[in-house]
Amino acid sequence: MTDLTNEHGQPIGAPLPGWAGAPHPGHTGMSGRYCRVEPLNADSHSMDLFEAYRQDSSGAIWTYVSYGPFETPAALDAWVQAASGVDAQPYFAVINRDSGKAEGIASFLRIQPAHGVIEVGGITFAPALQRTRAATEAMYLMMARVFNDLGYRRYEWKCDALNAPSCRAAERFGFTYEGLFRQAIVYKGRNRDTAWYSVLDREWRSLEAAYQSWLEPANFGPDGQQKQSLGTLIAAARR
Repeated sequence: MTDLTNEHGQPIGAPLPGWAGAPHPGHTGMSGRYCRVEPLNADSHSMDLFEAYRQDSSGAIWTYVSYGPFETPAALDAWVQAASGVDAQPYFAVINRDSGKAEGIASFLRIQPAHGVIEVGGITFAPALQRTRAATEAMYLMMARVFNDLGYRRYEWKCDALNAPSCRAAERFGFTYEGLFRQAIVYKGRNRDTAWYSVLDREWRSLEAAYQSWLEPANFGPDGQQKQSLGTLIAAARR
């Protein structure tokens, strides 16, 4: 909240001296200890993705995304070719360093450089990638690029309000729930009420420290189990 007013006594937002916008994120890759986040490319990623996605025999990973499922390698390859290199929504493949293969995708979208607002979405992680250090690190690398490298002010996460795993993921990753947009869109012949979440630039430093602590190898025992959860570390960093 702000108590600033204009000459007519109307409330106005805080000034942003020196703000000149943020650059477009482009298609620059990112690299971490457990994964690489590479610009999506059909020749490099389509077959690996198809093999990884087919492990989800129920097809549940496609329920809440606008694309898929893909019944054949050719169908997925055609989608990857169409999605690759699109500036309006740069897609990336997540390469799990344990397997050396692409096991999921994510993208930047709704990019508004003038306002410093950008969204992460289009996330489809195969079963092998879900709930792994590589999956969390991929989300950390994308958020770090947005705030550290590009200087955005706001990072958004939106999902179908019925998608409980996505809502839980947003909260685990440190996003703040902002509300529900009822009957926001229609996809796959269904209504979607959209849950909105965000992280602001002023919140990033504490989140960054929590992510870095969680990703440290020392945070995991010989059995691979975490010693401290990301949620616990974020809560402690925010105090």
